[in-house]
Amino acid sequence: MNLSQTILGVDFENPTVLASGIMGITASSWRYCVQNGAGAITTKSLWPVEHQGNRNPTIIATENWTLNAVGVPDAGPEKAKAEIGDFMKTHEVPLIANIIGLSADEFASIAAVIATLKPDFVEVNISTPTFLKLRGKLFAEDGNEAGAILKAVKKEIGSIPMFAKLTPNVTNIGEIAKACIDAGADGITAINTAGPGMAIDLRSRMPILAAHKGGLSGPALKPIAVRCVAEIYEATGGKVPIIGTGGVYTGEDALEMMLAGASLVGIGTAIWQRGIDVFSKVCDEIQMWCTNEGVDNVSDMIGGMHKELLKRGVKGTGMKHA
Repeated sequence: MNLSQTILGVDFENPTVLASGIMGITASSWRYCVQNGAGAITTKSLWPVEHQGNRNPTIIATENWTLNAVGVPDAGPEKAKAEIGDFMKTHEVPLIANIIGLSADEFASIAAVIATLKPDFVEVNISTPTFLKLRGKLFAEDGNEAGAILKAVKKEIGSIPMFAKLTPNVTNIGEIAKACIDAGADGITAINTAGPGMAIDLRSRMPILAAHKGGLSGPALKPIAVRCVAEIYEATGGKVPIIGTGGVYTGEDALEMMLAGASLVGIGTAIWQRGIDVFSKVCDEIQMWCTNEGVDNVSDMIGGMHKELLKRGVKGTGMKHA
């Protein structure tokens, strides 16, 4: 059973991707993920200058959901150059460099630094909930703002493929995705955390997170992520690669995301509950399911729901109007 595929000229041995924000920014931690089956690595968000995150507590998790208000901390470009440079010496799997900023100029600044390291992809984080605190709005809420950021980044990275990371907190994510593609994005990552949400301690009667609110991830996010991936696939005609991320814990979760239209599947929160070898576990579960169902290539699953709807005479999902 074949788990490999080639996306935008880059070979992937399997569809699992370490999601951004998990396992820090060290070459050793990324290699640890690769040793445990990760098909690709996404760095945490890289700022053009050192950025302080929020004070603790920043994370609370249950078996059903996680809230995080880490605040996207980063040690700055020199640390990023050292760690990415180290990882790229062996380059065992594709590397996706996630970048962030507070303006088109800031995004362009860090993009220029990262481009010299020749990552396989650049993922533009225009959707972190931290933007709500820092500027009151997400870039990914507005197609024009998102487009301006992506055009500025593209000028700096040249031929390196670019993914735009989108938020679920919009009324029509398909339209935002199309605006990103029109602005030069080669693919879409969907989705970032939802919310924000809040958890309250009963005894102190205070919010548990120091920042009070945090982005929602974990199993509770998966149905939203699947819907968003399906809408993006439909809006873009299935012509651009999608990294589907949000609540993927098992091989069946990953396959569901692929049926919705994802080519690759991001895994993050599941590492805490299933262990660092969750990548290998998910790949084994994908292989078992596909073997039992007579699927020879995992790439055949991509967009399978849309193809089945058409086969049954249903024109589109209609989800963008829901």
